[in-house]
Amino acid sequence: QVQFVESGGGLVQPGGSLRLSCVVSGSLFPPWAGTAMAWYRQAPGKQRELVAGITGGGSTNYADSVKGRFTISRDNRKNTVYLQMNSLKPEDTAVYYCNRPDRSWGPRDTWGQGTPVTVSS
Repeated sequence: QVQFVESGGGLVQPGGSLRLSCVVSGSLFPPWAGTAMAWYRQAPGKQRELVAGITGGGSTNYADSVKGRFTISRDNRKNTVYLQMNSLKPEDTAVYYCNRPDRSWGPRDTWGQGTPVTVSS
């Protein structure tokens, strides 16, 4: 079983920045260094959506709505994946979750609690 602990969310003004972290623990196969990871978000009244993904080799992909503003990265020594969010907009308001993606970049595991992000003046 794999567990995710997300942190770093909060209230930020439009145009501001936040850095989210996700620590992964549990039984991983392949091992962490070979495991793809992804960030998802769920805004109020909307379905959960993929925000960004990173493969074990470091290749990244992003939703069109966040390209050029968000950056996903990983620290293989700490089993941690990050999401740097810049130029935040009110429409980025959501609860953010991390998970291991399947081949279609859908989530594979039980969700963690997520970390809420509110972009408002």
